[in-house]
Amino acid sequence: MTNFTHIDAAGNPSMVDVGEKAITRRTAKARSIVILDDAILERLTNEEIHTKKGPVFQTAIIAGVMAAKKTGDLIPLCHPLGLENCQINIFLNDKREVIVECTASLTGKTGIEMEALTGASVAALTIYDMCKAFSHNIIIKETRLIEKTGGKKDFKLEEN
Repeated sequence: MTNFTHIDAAGNPSMVDVGEKAITRRTAKARSIVILDDAILERLTNEEIHTKKGPVFQTAIIAGVMAAKKTGDLIPLCHPLGLENCQINIFLNDKREVIVECTASLTGKTGIEMEALTGASVAALTIYDMCKAFSHNIIIKETRLIEKTGGKKDFKLEEN
């Protein structure tokens, strides 16, 4: 049975000591899915939605990268990390869902899936914020890790 890594022997919250861990190249990709109602999707032109606040997807990309860089400030027991790269990709799939993918990477002793998850989440929340004037019928359906490499074990989501 695996123990929670952020709980010490006395059952208290604890930051993981990464001092003895090996430095490896680490990458992670996370995805959030946003469902916008037709009133919002009708405003989609050239793969972008324009509002009085500005271009929705472009603003969400910037917000996602900024959030990924601040993950250690937002999640109490995450280590502050110096990201080497963070890319946000936003597109519509064949179901007309907005797909937000965040890929983050670094060379270090810990990380990077929380940064990718945070980047995708905040980009999705930014899409909600910028589109809510048109309709509140918006669903952030799912945020999940798609894949990660580096560290103790790699992970890749098996999709059906």
